[in-house]
Parts: sequence; C-alpha cells; structure tokens
Amino acid sequence: MANPKRPIGDTGEAFAAACLEAEGYRVICRNFSVRQGEIDLIACDDQYLVFVEVKARKPGSMVRPEEAVDYHKQRRMRYCAEYYLSRNPTALQPRFDVMCVEHGPGGEIRLSNWIENAF
Repeated sequence: MANPKRPIGDTGEAFAAACLEAEGYRVICRNFSVRQGEIDLIACDDQYLVFVEVKARKPGSMVRPEEAVDYHKQRRMRYCAEYYLSRNPTALQPRFDVMCVEHGPGGEIRLSNWIENAF
C-alpha cells in the first residue's frame, strides 16, 4: 500500500531543493538512506556540507513541521551523516538544517522556516 503522505513529501523536497539552489547551494544527493535512516537532501556551498531534513505540511496541520524533528530523528540523521562522510570525505564543515514547507489551500507552496544549524 502506497504511503498517502509521500506526494506531499516529494513535492516539499523538490521545492526545498529549488530553494537551496536559488541560494547558491548545489544539491548533491536526494533521499540518501542507510538501514538506520534517511537524509532528504545533501547540499553544499563553498563552506558547508548541509544535511537537510525537509518537513512538509498541509493546511490545518496540528503540528508545526519543525516540531517533528525530535531527538530520535536527529540521532538517525547524525548516523546517516557519519556514514555518508565515512565514504565521501570532505574539507567542508558539516551542518544540519531543517526546512519547513507548507502547502497552501490553493495548491501554492512556500518555505515557512529554514533553520540553519538546527542541531
């Protein structure tokens, strides 16, 4: 059975990737996953290698997107990032960001919050 939240998440991730690129980042990986978890986007600029968690929400959601990135999600992301870095060494400074995307009632989409260096 398909996950009904997947289309919202996919659209949110694509929008977040476009926002990163508009700010001068280069998206180098989407949906990087290992057994213990997944990182939605990995991007870089001249200074940072950014591991991004994208949280997308529909109108009327009871929980703000950033509230869903709890300790357990952060721990899984750290593990994934360590795994990625062990196979892709870099001189860039690693950073964890959270990008919150909201879908409007008319189908519009917007970046409601971008938390750089979130944890």
